Amino acid sequence: MSERLRALVLGDIFGQPGCRALYVGLKALVKKYDADLVVVNGENAADGYGITPEIVSQLLAGGVNVITTGNHVWQKREILPILNTNDRILRPANYPHCKFGKGHTSLEIRGRKVAVVNLQGRLHMSDIDCPFTVGRELVRKLRDGARIIIVDFHAEAPEEKEALAFYLDGLVSLVVGTHTHVQTADERILAGGTAYITDIGMSGPSGSVIGVDCETAVRRSMSQMPLKMAPADNPAVIHGVFVEIDAESGKALSITRVREQSRV
Repeated sequence: MSERLRALVLGDIFGQPGCRALYVGLKALVKKYDADLVVVNGENAADGYGITPEIVSQLLAGGVNVITTGNHVWQKREILPILNTNDRILRPANYPHCKFGKGHTSLEIRGRKVAVVNLQGRLHMSDIDCPFTVGRELVRKLRDGARIIIVDFHAEAPEEKEALAFYLDGLVSLVVGTHTHVQTADERILAGGTAYITDIGMSGPSGSVIGVDCETAVRRSMSQMPLKMAPADNPAVIHGVFVEIDAESGKALSITRVREQSRV
């Protein structure tokens, strides 16, 4: 049987409930899946908007290998210097002329070079550089040294996420969608060997509206007033996917949805 790399990719951490769930439960989750690599989207970790240097340090110390982000990474200004000094936290690669951080990183896992790429969509989001053009060029360069490439595509529209996955099929091991906080049930392996899911969901409070207190979310929708969207203070559900990848070819062998209820 071919050597396999086992990757655990977890959805957007939302507020303190999501952080607590990972601080307490990540080691057990890694043991359960015998994961070699852990990638987590952390753009909503700080009270639902952005991420702080302290949270980055705690996640990395707790077993996370790479932190991806998205459009909310810019909310906490104190994270900007960290983006330039720590290559284990990423921002989307297709922000034009961005002087903070980068959108990809490479690391060695069990003697194999693994690359992680962070991209952001444009449909119903900011009109930044094309994720298709930027993503494919970046992947082409990374494949010289890494056969295993994982892409976090932080995007709103399912059609844009699916299109990117088909565009990169056979060039990367995995494309996961993030941003909507609702886990989809369309996980599959495409014809070229790339595993895909439209959205891996949220690691955040259960009994919430995409992480937000339900009462506030309802009042905001009904009144159309800009009410502050505070995270719900409930135990979190950790969502994501577990993927097995052929270490030699970089092709995905399996993809399984992850849903773990936290006790904290």
